[in-house]
Amino acid sequence: MQDTTIFQEIPTRQPETPLLDRIDTPDQLRELSEEELPQLAYELRAFLLWSVGQSGGHFGAGLGVLELTVALHYVFNTPEDRLVWDVGHQAYPHKILTGRRHRMGTIRKRDGLAGFPKRAESPYDTFGVGHSSTSISAALGMALAARQQNSPRKSIAVIGDGAMTAGMAFEALNHAGHLHANMLVILNDNDMSISQNVGGLSNYFAKLLASRAYNQVRDGSKKVLQGAPKMMALARKTEEHFKGLISGGTLFEELGFNYIGPIDGHDLPLLLETLEKIRELDGPQFLHIVTRKGKGFGPAELDPIGYHAINKIEPKPAVKPADAPAAPKKPKYANVFGQWLCDTAEADERVVGITPAMCEGSDLVAFSQRFPERYHDVAIAEQHSVTLAGGLACDGAKPVLAIYSTFLQRGYDQLIHDIAIQDLDVLFAIDRAGLVGQDGPTHGGAFDLSYLRCIPNLTVMAPSDENETRLLLQTGLMHTGPAAVRYPRGTGPGATIHDGLDTVPIGQGRLVREGQRIAILNFGTLLTPAQEVAEQLNATLADMRFVKPLDTGLVEQLAEQHDVLITLEENVTAGGAGSGVSEHLNRLGILRPTGHIGLPDRFVDHGQHGEQLAECGLDAPGIRASIDDYMDMLSRNERLKAVT
Repeated sequence: MQDTTIFQEIPTRQPETPLLDRIDTPDQLRELSEEELPQLAYELRAFLLWSVGQSGGHFGAGLGVLELTVALHYVFNTPEDRLVWDVGHQAYPHKILTGRRHRMGTIRKRDGLAGFPKRAESPYDTFGVGHSSTSISAALGMALAARQQNSPRKSIAVIGDGAMTAGMAFEALNHAGHLHANMLVILNDNDMSISQNVGGLSNYFAKLLASRAYNQVRDGSKKVLQGAPKMMALARKTEEHFKGLISGGTLFEELGFNYIGPIDGHDLPLLLETLEKIRELDGPQFLHIVTRKGKGFGPAELDPIGYHAINKIEPKPAVKPADAPAAPKKPKYANVFGQWLCDTAEADERVVGITPAMCEGSDLVAFSQRFPERYHDVAIAEQHSVTLAGGLACDGAKPVLAIYSTFLQRGYDQLIHDIAIQDLDVLFAIDRAGLVGQDGPTHGGAFDLSYLRCIPNLTVMAPSDENETRLLLQTGLMHTGPAAVRYPRGTGPGATIHDGLDTVPIGQGRLVREGQRIAILNFGTLLTPAQEVAEQLNATLADMRFVKPLDTGLVEQLAEQHDVLITLEENVTAGGAGSGVSEHLNRLGILRPTGHIGLPDRFVDHGQHGEQLAECGLDAPGIRASIDDYMDMLSRNERLKAVT
């Protein structure tokens, strides 16, 4: 019998899970009878609720695919059959069933489980995931490899949570149908990404929710007409017309897929029966399931956006603390951007806000409500978002594209070809620049200064605190031509934010502290630890603000007045802001020792942001140690020169 239990609270004690306790691998799962699976699903949901409550992490998406996860591992011979997850925050139930149940408390923590599928973590994680819409391409590659190796193994892509709104998914569907690949694509249609889905495709899927009647008629008719070939041929033609009128499933069949569905993605017996039949079919199959994000947890079903992820559930104190004035809450950098965008849109009716499906993350909710006609959520379509901004700029608008650093990488060709070459007036508000903590390297913004600095016509800014972020955003907006302002995730040092719409001169940094011998050139939000180190060393400290155009006058002044220059950035040192300083000095023939401190030449694993900074030597002790090591190296070189 299908489990209909709805939890209303997250368990604070580990639930009893006698059936789940027997499952460490899918092989053990497949030893259960089908009658035992609903009980297993109930225990899995209870354990998932409890474990995420203990650790924090992604929440609603995993609850929505729980029955599907059980069915997939039961029907298919994983990991020999390749199961590829899209938007990997769906994969918590998958991790629990594939030998990682006892480590779920470590998820997204330093040296713990990743929040997404990760090949190095488990053979069941067949493809690493972080960005969306990659599963069909990867599963197609695996299906083609199986064909080349004459292997009967299956390839299954589970795509959902908004990922079908990206063009890459349709590129892969088109190719798979053309090749008649042996693969299964499962669309987890929950009408959600992290935010509410938008666009014509979302509306199309919504219409399919009512097409269960079509599937019942179709199945019943086939049974009746199996013995009458001529009538069956007529029925097939009728079916195509009926399908187009009621469900639109021909969209996928025209791409070469056998479309099945939509079916209830929480009906475990139906999922099992359907997957078992599909497993025996050849060629590209497309199964459309309808699910509910947050399924089985009442508050998440009512608020899937708010319960996309949750923080760790802290125990309530036994004794209520005495009333004390609460410390003022510091705004996040995204909040600074969101408030600035509303303020500048109020003053300038040309301002337009754009986001690729990150309304809440980029703090655009207030803007979308106050200026709905000037707000565009393009869904998970980063390339389109960039060129859309270009088109708006061509006809006199002032587009502001709010986009994560790691997601802008997907629109890099459009940034160069459609914006920079044409010198269009677009402002890129680049969120999540630098390390991003628990989301790890797939979401980290480690490369934007390097990949932006080399593009002609583009002004690149790296503010050091909340007020500087507002100043430089306004500066970028008022600048004629493309501009980018990069800022990190989370909160800043708590700088006082001025409400005006002031600007600073393009390419002008500022001296924060004057010292002797060593000059630290800071790019971005490492200014606070840099100040601590500058005080210790009595060093000069400059907040450079602009990566491009560089404040060359300030660089030359610092080089003339100091023995050593040190550049500092939360970006890879290869090709970053520090490289720009050295390049400028080399062009002028100024020979001044210049050390570069930034992110290392490797991907930094997940953990707390402070832990990541310490690991990379970007906290105050690490910066001080790097400078000391550099000065020691210079001293050793001087002694060697003296000897020779």
